[in-house]
Amino acid sequence: MSKLIRYGLGILVPPLGVFLTYGISPAFFINLPLTFLGWVPGSIHAIWAIAKHYETAEISPT
Repeated sequence: MSKLIRYGLGILVPPLGVFLTYGISPAFFINLPLTFLGWVPGSIHAIWAIAKHYETAEISPT
């Protein structure tokens, strides 16, 4: 799935963007309450988590 789609989902539906990037993981369970507290904190966390995932993927040699 392309980065653009994941970032878009991270903004529009934050838990879905995190889920598609990480699956069922601690990042997903952190994003759920942040989104319930407000859409903005959930979106900020989702964009950060997705960016961190791609940053780590670019650094690792695999």
